[in-house]
Amino acid sequence: MVTKEAILDALRPVQDPEVHKSIVELGMVRHVEINGDHAEVEVVLTISGCPLRNVIDQEVREALGKVEGLKTFDLKLGTMTDEERAQFRSVLRGGQPEEAAVTPALLAPDAKTQFVAVASGKGGVGKSTVTANLAVAMARQGYRVGIIDADIYGFSIPGIFGIGDKKPTVIDNLLLPVVAHDVKIMSMHFFVPDNRPVIWRGPMLGKMLRNFFAEVHWGDIDVILLDMPPGTGDMALDIHQLLPKSKEIIVTTPQQNATEVAARVGTMAIQTQHEILGVVENMSFFEAKGEKHFIFGKGGGERLSLELKTDLLAQIPLGVANEESVDGIYPAESAQGQAYAHLAKTIGRKLEQAVTTGK
Repeated sequence: MVTKEAILDALRPVQDPEVHKSIVELGMVRHVEINGDHAEVEVVLTISGCPLRNVIDQEVREALGKVEGLKTFDLKLGTMTDEERAQFRSVLRGGQPEEAAVTPALLAPDAKTQFVAVASGKGGVGKSTVTANLAVAMARQGYRVGIIDADIYGFSIPGIFGIGDKKPTVIDNLLLPVVAHDVKIMSMHFFVPDNRPVIWRGPMLGKMLRNFFAEVHWGDIDVILLDMPPGTGDMALDIHQLLPKSKEIIVTTPQQNATEVAARVGTMAIQTQHEILGVVENMSFFEAKGEKHFIFGKGGGERLSLELKTDLLAQIPLGVANEESVDGIYPAESAQGQAYAHLAKTIGRKLEQAVTTGK
């Protein structure tokens, strides 16, 4: 005999494709009625125009088709009431009341997520490209990765990922990050129409940054990379205060001027007691026909790492990311992709060591 419990057990493996939690756990199964070998099931979606409606419909039907003894069923997809959405948000917040969201679970002392700020002393060294490609390389290796585009004025992460017009899904006052290349992304880009400039003073930047933690559901995530604005301004101070245990990667090019400016960022990290994981030298050389051409000079990354008493993590060669795509993500098999894969392994190992040692 078919039971309601059997129906719910069959539906538990079905996940909401945006938040990656069971539709049963999320309270999306509103109604189950059994009549002999027939069942009527109603599943409710967060909004009427849910973009993944067809995906959920298909997966629920496949799950119901596997219930032993169930010969026929009627499936109805509805829309959540305000009360159901409130319960949905509560589950996403881990039962945390919404008024406590100013201190989200992501920032709790016992949170498992690690934060790595990717910083540079000046613009134009490819810091955002390094952030994006490191995140993708870590995702390829099985890490659950997110990026916060903390460069509120000069946001560029969505462009590097080729996200286009995609926007975060909004469930009342809760945002779900946009996902590209298996990386969760949140950026000011999603809230500024027509590439308009952001004309804000410092305090507004910090408020927006905090919203990226308090009003975004990141889910289970291993590491969040923060693409920092260049220099040592307000946003860098906010990050250091908000994330006292965050680690830091310094990006430079081989040029003497770039390394001198980057040294200031490293010194700030040291003064604020943030561990520097190491230095990434970007645009290290251009290779053609097996010969390396050091267009921007050589040795800058090594000099900077010695000055900051840290590791030279990687030397990334120049190259076009993808001639057939609008994004700036290097293919895994390219020379740059392989360099980022090595960098991802190194960063992963350092973060795992930090967990072991409790740092």
